[in-house]
Amino acid sequence: ALVLFGIIFLWTPPHFWALAQRYKDDYASASVPMLPVVSSESETNRQILIYSVVLVAATFVLVPVAGMGLLYAAAALVLGAGFIYYAVRLWRMPGDKASMALFFYSLPYLALLFMLAGADQFARF
Repeated sequence: ALVLFGIIFLWTPPHFWALAQRYKDDYASASVPMLPVVSSESETNRQILIYSVVLVAATFVLVPVAGMGLLYAAAALVLGAGFIYYAVRLWRMPGDKASMALFFYSLPYLALLFMLAGADQFARF
């Protein structure tokens, strides 16, 4: 349960900061101190990338700790590669298009990862 909490905890910043970048002016006018409001775009993107890398690494902790098998490990690898791709893309080419691409990728990412963790228990190779 602690590892699952950690995964959700690490997923939250890149997910919300990517969205907050798009609506930075709205957060600022409402005096909501989201990272994109209180920090530069480049620093926000750097933090998103760092959290994304740590998130993907954390997903692999379930393999030895929870006994996840090949299905989950492959899913964590493929889905994680996609997450890192979008985070690197945002870091290298900042802008609303890249931040929203990461945000929209992050929505099914977590659901698919957890669904495949459940499916892994029934599909042992």
